[in-house]
Amino acid sequence: MSADLIERVQRRLVRDGAAPTSTALATAIRAESAGLLSDAELLRLIRLLQRELVGSGPLSELLADPATTDVVVNGPDDVRVDRGHGWEATDIRFPDDAAVARLARRLATAAGRRLDDACPWVDARLADGSRLHAVLAPVAATGTSVSLRVLRPVRHDLTTLAATGTLPGVTREVLAGIVAARLAFLVSGGTGSGKTTLLAALLAALPPDERVVTVEDAEELRPPHPHLVRLVARPANVEGAGAVVLRDLVRQALRMRPDRIVVGEVRGLEVVDLLAALNTGHDGGAGTVHANTAADVPARIEALAALGGVGRSAVHAQLAGAVQIVLHMTRGAAGRELVEIAVLQRGSDGLVSAVPAVRRGVPVARGAAVLATVLADRGVGVPW
Repeated sequence: MSADLIERVQRRLVRDGAAPTSTALATAIRAESAGLLSDAELLRLIRLLQRELVGSGPLSELLADPATTDVVVNGPDDVRVDRGHGWEATDIRFPDDAAVARLARRLATAAGRRLDDACPWVDARLADGSRLHAVLAPVAATGTSVSLRVLRPVRHDLTTLAATGTLPGVTREVLAGIVAARLAFLVSGGTGSGKTTLLAALLAALPPDERVVTVEDAEELRPPHPHLVRLVARPANVEGAGAVVLRDLVRQALRMRPDRIVVGEVRGLEVVDLLAALNTGHDGGAGTVHANTAADVPARIEALAALGGVGRSAVHAQLAGAVQIVLHMTRGAAGRELVEIAVLQRGSDGLVSAVPAVRRGVPVARGAAVLATVLADRGVGVPW
């Protein structure tokens, strides 16, 4: 079987929106084959294509490991896994880059997405909830690159996170106070630092009579809350139509009578709508944002808002009214940790800055006093 036939069958399945069942494969093979095929030859091709188009092939064992969080293929001879303690090399090898490309296309097809020379990268969600990112060579100069993030159906609450060391010192009690006071917050940190895990645990701690609407670019948040509505963005199909972007969903969430609006990851123009939403009486909203430190969050929000044409003074005025708290996560050798809780304050120059209130579970004098005042203003006691 030629690689060209495999690629043509993959494209046809994506175009038709068909799963790689025996019937769909038989139809695609007949349509893409140059001549007539005997029943025996057709059956042989179907079996070969099922091996090519179904499952994650040599990566299956790694993905099945409950400790695995990420698997990456950097090239035919470089497959690595992260089991929570950094990248580890594996002994898995592919015959050549074409085999890696076939795996990438197979996974993209399973997600209903296109991956070929005309569209050499894909960012998609697989049926089991895992996130796929792949880039074909020669755009990936070192060879076809595949990245898989495994999303386990594990639900963490604040008690569990405190027991595992993610919430040191008085951190857990401070978080309970932030939830009770309905303070709006942003969870910041790098990729894989545990932002979504912490956010889900905080949402699980919300009162059960509150209506929570979450908006995400890729479905990750599944907190065990009894009154939850989840909105997920949708990419365009292979014809380039049907896209539903995060910014539109934030606007729709406002019409759904939410008690709290949560944006899974703020990374574009939707920050403008989120800030506007949190300035319209929706207390206790939340989101996550990539940032190096809590102190960098105001500048990060400013940069994202600038993409939407919002000026510096306007975005800082919006931010001051919309968000009160920043929770910063890091990931080190000891694991994921909420290293800082900061209070956002607007200075005399009109700009918002993050004032540290708790570092590694220990109150920091100036910021702790500010946080105590904010909590007291909403009738919540100080946890230290």
